[in-house]
Amino acid sequence: MEMIEISQMDIFNLLDHNQDGQLQLREVLTHTRLGNGRWMTPQSIREMYTAVKADPDGNGVLSLEEFKQLNIRDFHKYMGRQKVKMSDLVRNSQHTWLYQGEGAHQVMRSIRQRALSSRALKTSSLPPEIVEHSEPLQVVRYDQGGHYHAHVDSGPVFPETACSHTKLIANESAPFETSCRYVTVLFYLNNVTGGGETIFPIADNRTYEEMSLIQNDVDLRDTRKNCDKGNLQVKPQQGTAVFWYNYLSDGEGWVGDLDEYSLHGGCLVTQGTKWIANNWINVDPNKRRQLQFQQEMARYAKEGDEAQNEWTVDKSYSNMHVEL
Repeated sequence: MEMIEISQMDIFNLLDHNQDGQLQLREVLTHTRLGNGRWMTPQSIREMYTAVKADPDGNGVLSLEEFKQLNIRDFHKYMGRQKVKMSDLVRNSQHTWLYQGEGAHQVMRSIRQRALSSRALKTSSLPPEIVEHSEPLQVVRYDQGGHYHAHVDSGPVFPETACSHTKLIANESAPFETSCRYVTVLFYLNNVTGGGETIFPIADNRTYEEMSLIQNDVDLRDTRKNCDKGNLQVKPQQGTAVFWYNYLSDGEGWVGDLDEYSLHGGCLVTQGTKWIANNWINVDPNKRRQLQFQQEMARYAKEGDEAQNEWTVDKSYSNMHVEL
């Protein structure tokens, strides 16, 4: 709040979607769906309000005056004391990272090259080095009962936002950070016995309204309960993949605004185990920072500088392996 000089009033106005001077439960829910923490519901919000005495009249609505009395630390303390089951989380799965850079196993290299040679990338003006310098392959296992509630793979990029892969090169401090995953390639590694579809709840909608995701206690982002209500479902089929953009084009061959229609999730696995892998192509919407990053990567590769190991996107994941 101090870095971007935002007041409590500013935060209230940001949360108050319909600008009626009150925070409804679904307005609060809309802004609690980030990260991999606890999946919040109307009931869990009410319980939290009661615990921190945020809603004296118990009507589930916060006025501006009630909001001004809140201490954000009280919410953090409350959340820290809660015992949460895996099924209560935004994401219930295990994952690890597999290096795909120079010297990697030929299978890992070929997967990255397949992403590079896809028709969608060939028709863009993005240089091939961008794929080579993106995140490594993420392999994910969902056991029976596993899920991933609907989310977007990257976040909006504002002037105050840094991209994870270019921030060290740019040497700029920023209050917000996102992964800047321009493209997602999701590989299905097995046939799932039951459930486990990839859901795109609002694909092909003519309009997008964030508040419409929650109607009459039906939350389209909830992949444990409401996958059947989404617009597009993709059933896992071994050896196939799904490719999509997380950002729109800026009209000049570069990355533009976040594509909110890319909202997607992993439906509940009802039987068996689900294995997938993700390749992301990271592009900074700030073209100057992205080009600076590529130039530095090329220079380090040419000089063979060992210092590169400390910050190179792919190699920075080398110690994050998990037995699946």
